[in-house]
Amino acid sequence: MAPRILIYGTIQWATEELKELFDGIAEVIFFSSPDRATFFEDLGPNGKYGDIVGLFRDSSVIPKTGNFDKELIDALPSSLKWVASNGAGYDNVDVAYLKEKDDATATTALYLIISCMRQYSAAERSLRQLNWKPNGLAPLSHDLTGKTLAILGLGGIGLRTAQLARAFPMRIVYHNRRPNPDAPDYCEYYSDVYKMLGEADVVSVSVPLNASTVGLVGEKYIRAMKKGAIIVNTARGKVIDEEAMIRALEDGHLGSVGLDVFPNEPEVNPRLLEFPYITLLPHMGTENRDTQKVMEIRALTNLVDYLKTGMGKDLVPEMQAK
Repeated sequence: MAPRILIYGTIQWATEELKELFDGIAEVIFFSSPDRATFFEDLGPNGKYGDIVGLFRDSSVIPKTGNFDKELIDALPSSLKWVASNGAGYDNVDVAYLKEKDDATATTALYLIISCMRQYSAAERSLRQLNWKPNGLAPLSHDLTGKTLAILGLGGIGLRTAQLARAFPMRIVYHNRRPNPDAPDYCEYYSDVYKMLGEADVVSVSVPLNASTVGLVGEKYIRAMKKGAIIVNTARGKVIDEEAMIRALEDGHLGSVGLDVFPNEPEVNPRLLEFPYITLLPHMGTENRDTQKVMEIRALTNLVDYLKTGMGKDLVPEMQAK
């Protein structure tokens, strides 16, 4: 009998690839439980998912079954050996307990950097109101060439953002817990995050959301930045202390912010709408069919690799051997 794989989410663009990848390797079944309680029953020994060995998941199932938390993990069958989570982040997965997206998000970060530095968002809104250029834009606008981009979290998305920004060229500095061995020579590592922040014209946030990063970019980090600096966030909204950020916008310490993510999505703090010179996007990081298809295929390929070799290629850091 072929091993069974559960598609616990939505395959929107890679339906043909799904068939090709698992043809002759595994039986693919699709999630159909109406709610969390029924899902738990269906994962039981006599349930329709009771013998799955692999699982593809994404955030589309959260409204029905909630986060991939301790309670859900406890309900998983003992036969399950591999979970492929599709998305640029995995903060709604309890990875610690389970232990026994890059180009598109980087492009979004680059757009936010350009828009905030050049005030393109404010200029477009003015034009759409038939007001041509708003007065006072030039003193608020800056060319990107030669400016310093500080990347907080030089992982896959951070690295791609660095590559894109280098073309202007911008000076690239970064802070991780330790130097990234894959960082190119033009990325300068700072072990002292406050020294890095003090030199930055733009700080791009690319850290994952977990217990240690909630509110990471708070009063101390923001006030360590020089007056007029810009924050861009394409990571997760809760990584930034929103109240501290708003205070810094109100008193002029921050020149602008570019946000693709918010703490309580899809709700947006109405106070942010009072600042005409910031750029706000409704979580557009991977919102395009090409990237979403690549992400679907990549997650599915991890399942195929597990079935063939016993290991997928994209282990999250928490699951890697130390």
